[in-house]
Amino acid sequence: MIEINEDFIDGEAPNSNAIKNGRGLLVKGKFVELHKSKDDTLIFGECSGSGQSNYVCSCDFLDPAKPVYRCSCPSRQFPCKHCLGLMYAYADGKKFKAAGIPEDIAEKRAKAQQRVQKRQEQATKPKKINKAALKKKIAAKLKGLDLLEQLTHDLVRAGMGNMNAKLARQIEDQAKQLGNAYLPGAQSALHNYTKLFVEDDWYFDAEISAKNRERVYSEAMAQLTQLNALVKQGRKYLSERLADAELAPEIDTPIAEWLGHAWQLSELKTAGLVESNVELIQLAFNSYDDVARREFVDTGVWMNLATGVIQLTQTFRPYKAVKYIKSEDSFFQVRQVPELCRYPGKVNPRVRWDAATTRQIDGKDLQAIRCHGQRTFAALVKQIKGDLKSPLANKRPIAALSYSQIATVGNKLVVEDTQGDRIAFTESGLSEEPPSCHLLWLLPKEMHKDQTLIARFHHDLDSHTLKVKPLSIITKSQIYRLTL
Repeated sequence: MIEINEDFIDGEAPNSNAIKNGRGLLVKGKFVELHKSKDDTLIFGECSGSGQSNYVCSCDFLDPAKPVYRCSCPSRQFPCKHCLGLMYAYADGKKFKAAGIPEDIAEKRAKAQQRVQKRQEQATKPKKINKAALKKKIAAKLKGLDLLEQLTHDLVRAGMGNMNAKLARQIEDQAKQLGNAYLPGAQSALHNYTKLFVEDDWYFDAEISAKNRERVYSEAMAQLTQLNALVKQGRKYLSERLADAELAPEIDTPIAEWLGHAWQLSELKTAGLVESNVELIQLAFNSYDDVARREFVDTGVWMNLATGVIQLTQTFRPYKAVKYIKSEDSFFQVRQVPELCRYPGKVNPRVRWDAATTRQIDGKDLQAIRCHGQRTFAALVKQIKGDLKSPLANKRPIAALSYSQIATVGNKLVVEDTQGDRIAFTESGLSEEPPSCHLLWLLPKEMHKDQTLIARFHHDLDSHTLKVKPLSIITKSQIYRLTL
């Protein structure tokens, strides 16, 4: 049996309401039968509900990396509240009687094994591609890029000084066609430009201060450059794919994802973008509402303990399906991943996996994170500035900095390395991340010296300098998160 504790159960829950309801079943004493198999790979039981008969639920850990949750209730969430309540009962130390594995579960296990074998056999066969349909989709994307180019030119002709909420709304309405052309990334990029000029209620303050107006204009210019690059590079990439008999997507850059390619795990494995037996620790987490794409996005920031590479997980939950897609949350254990698939991209690449186990964090893990921190800032700053020269580069890269001290110099809060080089702090990061700089002074004073900072870099376009937004601090004994 894998270790079932509250952290594990909370991590498996599809959302906070399921956690609350699962705990409630235990508190109310709804479970009338509690059993476990003799080999400790299965817990199962019965829970009284609103129907005449009890709900029969089970949690199957035959494969610890891919638990299977079953229940006779009509819920479409997995695990449902009954399975969560069953695990909470186990973690709470309730008595589970040893029993044989029910016949129906034994049959389901056998069928599941057959499906696994079938998938393994199919994975070895060449995947058939409907080239006619794919060419049609690529042609639609090329037409979408024509529209994006037209909209970008319209914005340039209108001029940033004449940008207002009415024009922003018009552009947003036209940009919806990009979604129909399978270009959600391009739609989001355009939205990032228009939202610089409007508030959530589509109101633009014409009396904005000159200093803030210049900041908006600098950011807007960078966004226009990005849109132009997306049109040119996207058109070149899609045209080359049409000319390629195999129509293979690009794996050296993230351009395919920018242009709406939804990578499958099998594709990433075939492309060799996979690592074996990886251990990850989450260092930060945020969840936000992407209005342009009409979906919620859950993003985790993780470090590969072996390599020190900082990678991202992203779960997209469209509005229409939000009830049926598990929301991710902060995770406070070590993820042990047998096969880690990595998306194309050099800086903070996105990763995915389909199976994983967990274990508790110990001092060696924290020491590993600290050892991967950059001890001299100059080389890292030079590298990031070089990467940012590409218009489609990650504009908010995340890195680990091992600092000598955090201090105030003049009126600036800075982080300093052992060579005396300094980087100023900023609250400018992602718009969905809450302020975090003020939290630094709430931490114990000893944390201001000789620790490791996980920070998101921000390129100040007006001063042409890099600044950092603090996400978390790692000491020898704990990870202190400064954002949600």
